[in-house]
Amino acid sequence: MARAWLVYDGECPFCSNYARLLDVREAIGELMLVDARVGGPLAAEARRLGHDPDAGMALKLDGRWRFGSEALRELARHSGRRGFFGTANRLLFAPPGAARRWYPLLRLARRLALRAKGVGPLA
Repeated sequence: MARAWLVYDGECPFCSNYARLLDVREAIGELMLVDARVGGPLAAEARRLGHDPDAGMALKLDGRWRFGSEALRELARHSGRRGFFGTANRLLFAPPGAARRWYPLLRLARRLALRAKGVGPLA
């Protein structure tokens, strides 16, 4: 079975809930969740490639890294076909350009949520 890795901010309520609700097993296989605040080899690999974890999520799929809106679009394209979340995820973020348009608003929501929780940026 294929495997993908999603590096996200575990302190962000939006990021955490999105990561937990994703159902990509049919299209991708197993999705391994990596909290960027905890770190680890995959979080370090993304950073070595120049990814700023405060700029958004990172997805490693088929040996290729996708960052920010590109990661969001890829996850939406592979989202499960059943249920409200999978349908909404595909409709909002899978069309070309859609994730890129939404991503700045999602990053702002993340920053505001972290500030409200008293959590600083990822170092």
